[in-house]
Amino acid sequence: MALTPSTMLPLGTMAPDFSLSDTEGKTLCRDDVRGKLGLLVLFICNHCPYVKHINAGLVQFAKDYQGKGLGIVAISSNNAEKHPDDSPAKMIETKRNVGYTFPYLYDGSQQVAKAYRAACTPDIFLFDAQLKLVYRGQFDDSRPGNNKPVTGRDLRAAVDALFAGKSVATEQTPSVGCNIKWIAGNEPDYFGAR
Repeated sequence: MALTPSTMLPLGTMAPDFSLSDTEGKTLCRDDVRGKLGLLVLFICNHCPYVKHINAGLVQFAKDYQGKGLGIVAISSNNAEKHPDDSPAKMIETKRNVGYTFPYLYDGSQQVAKAYRAACTPDIFLFDAQLKLVYRGQFDDSRPGNNKPVTGRDLRAAVDALFAGKSVATEQTPSVGCNIKWIAGNEPDYFGAR
């Protein structure tokens, strides 16, 4: 496991479109999952200890915000051939066992991860109602083994500001976690630009 930070996509970037299959066998695009007030795109996977560490917090976060105008979608872009625990079949189990109430999509080509400049799991992107990026960074400062509680404080502050019509603070801490497991020869070229 290589500890990897977010690339910190520039604020104001428009949310790239996508068309991916979910765990129910439906194909969903960006506009199918966006909410009236914004869209949260989470790059996660099944096996990463950093994702597992915040899973209960993500479920509670979705309960708190999903019905209030925030669209939420999770995407796994890991190479499932080399990492079978991240296969679409295992994603179905994870969604059911963890209790995700949001769509969980599989990006087998890894093109969506590249479009978002995703680097790690979890990698978190919050867009406003016009689909402009207002937050990219950590869920909170809890990490496996650091004994800090999982609260979602950083992301909650960004969403609360967005919902209140206020500017989201631009000083944002990168998320950190396992690197996305790229298909050999498919690695993106944006890592040198950090």
